[in-house]
Order: sequence, then structure tokens, then C-alpha cells
Amino acid sequence: MASHIGRRKFLATLGAAAAWPLAARAQQAAKLPTIGFLGQNTRSFASEYVAAFVQRLRELGWIEGRSIAIEYRWGEGREERFAEIAAEFVRLKVDVIVTSATPPALAAKHATSIIPIVFATAGDPVGTGLVAGLARPGGNLTGLSSQTADLAAKRLGLLREVVLGLRRLAIMGNVGNPLSVLELSEVQAAASTLGLEVATLEIRRAEDIAPAFDALKGRADALYVCLDPVLITNRIRINTLALAARLPTMSADRGSVEAGGLMSYGPNFPDLWRRAADYVDKILRGAKPGEIPVEQPTKFDLVINLTTAKALGLDVPPTLLARADEVIE
Repeated sequence: MASHIGRRKFLATLGAAAAWPLAARAQQAAKLPTIGFLGQNTRSFASEYVAAFVQRLRELGWIEGRSIAIEYRWGEGREERFAEIAAEFVRLKVDVIVTSATPPALAAKHATSIIPIVFATAGDPVGTGLVAGLARPGGNLTGLSSQTADLAAKRLGLLREVVLGLRRLAIMGNVGNPLSVLELSEVQAAASTLGLEVATLEIRRAEDIAPAFDALKGRADALYVCLDPVLITNRIRINTLALAARLPTMSADRGSVEAGGLMSYGPNFPDLWRRAADYVDKILRGAKPGEIPVEQPTKFDLVINLTTAKALGLDVPPTLLARADEVIE
């Protein structure tokens, strides 16, 4: 009988011992360094960027669910969502906030001056007030500049190689986004140097896109689309309306060309996301964001959609096709 009780006690102790590692594991899981991932659009939009970021984290020894936790939230291109998500990450006390594009990065900056923030892409981080300087950002933000506004003249030059006799240019930008405002002025300046007439389409929300096209009727030979979360989220709608209006489009975003736009020229975004993981690694190992210099893109892609060119009756010069990094047929 006694041995029976002893055995039962022993089994109970064994059960408790087996439960211990689970409790310890749960405690450990609660203590994993956590990244708050503030996505500017939706999961499906960002899948390629997320994959590049997570892959690089793995190479650096940060394995999701094992040595690091990632809380994903999606802004769907809506300004008010960016602020809500940033506030939620502050409540969750995440260790670092990772985002891309100027409006989400500004929303995160307004939400906290303590939690480190890494932006994978920001068009002009100094001009839009994200950081004090590229070499010494100061504050709690650092990351990668995508030099969006700087490349405006280069994009117009490429567009003129395809749209021969380009005289009238429409420019679509979100005037609620400080980067779009900068890019708009860069494009306007480049257009006036080239002697082009300009029609500016000011957008603030998705609902403004269709009326902007209606107002444009017959007043432009091509459309330049500024880089912005609202416009990226609605790129299929923009391309459909542009095609119906027989307007060739140019943007910085390769995804817009995959979605039926004519051309894009800009940084290789998956590469910037890989490099963003290096910033996160440095910060989690103790570096201060304000002391890590903001870096510039090193890879740029020219992407051309030949199907769209044919639909618009445009001939893409073979010399330009030869320079393209990607041709969509």
C-alpha cells in the first residue's frame, strides 16, 4: 500500500517536473524580443518585402517564433490606421517598430520618442523631418532612404524615350503625404526644365482618384504617379483608369508596373527590406538608432510592361529594353 502511495507521489512530482519546462518556455516566449511590423498596405501587397526581411533576420540568427517575435499590423494605405497601429505598439511595449514609407514612419515617430523605429524605405527622411541628418539621425529613428524625389528628372527622361513628343504631363500625388509634396515639386521643376505643360492631380483619399481622372480628360499625354501608400494601395484602379484614358504611366514602384502600369524606375525595394533587417539586428544588440547612419539605395530597377505598351500603341526602343532590369510581357 505504502509503495502504491509513494509511486503516486512520484508520478505527481514527475508530472510537475514535466510541466516546468512548459512554464519556463512560456515565460521565455513572453520575453522574446518583439518587432512591431507596421505594414503600409496589406499582407498580400507586402509579401515579397516581408519574405526578404524575415529571410535576412534568419541569416542574422533571429528566427521568428524562436529567438524573435513579430507582431504584424496592416495599415491598408489609411493615415488614421497608421496612428492606431503605432499607438498599439507603444502599449504592447515592442522592442523595435519596423515600417516603410513616410506617413507610417511619421505616425510611429509621433507615437513614441523612446522605442527605436527602423524605416525600410523613406523618400527623403531629412526633408520630411523623420531624421535630423543622414550621417547622424539623432532621436529614435533610422533606416534607408529611397531617394524617391531625387529621381524625378531621371524618370521623366525615361518616359520621353517611350512617349515621343511628350508635351503635357499629369502628376498625381497625395498632398497629405510630405514626401509626395516634395516629389510633386521635384517633378514640376523637372517638367518645366523640359518645357512640359503640367496638370497636378491632388489626392488625399482613394475616393479622389476617379474624379481626378474625370477632370483630366484630354489634358495630358502621360501620367506620373508619386510614391505614396494610398496610391500604391489603389494602383490597379489607377492603371485601369489610365489605360482607359490612354495615358502611359511612370512611377517609382515596380509593383505598379506588374499591376498594369507602363514603366517604373526606382530602388530595388526587396534589397532595402533585407538591409532593414541589419538595422534591427544592430538595435537588438544594443546600438542606438540615432547613431546609425541612414543609408541610400545601391540597386535601382527599370521595369517596363510591354503588354501595356502594346495596348497603348507605343513602341519601346530596343536600346531602352536592353537597359531594363525587368520586362513584363
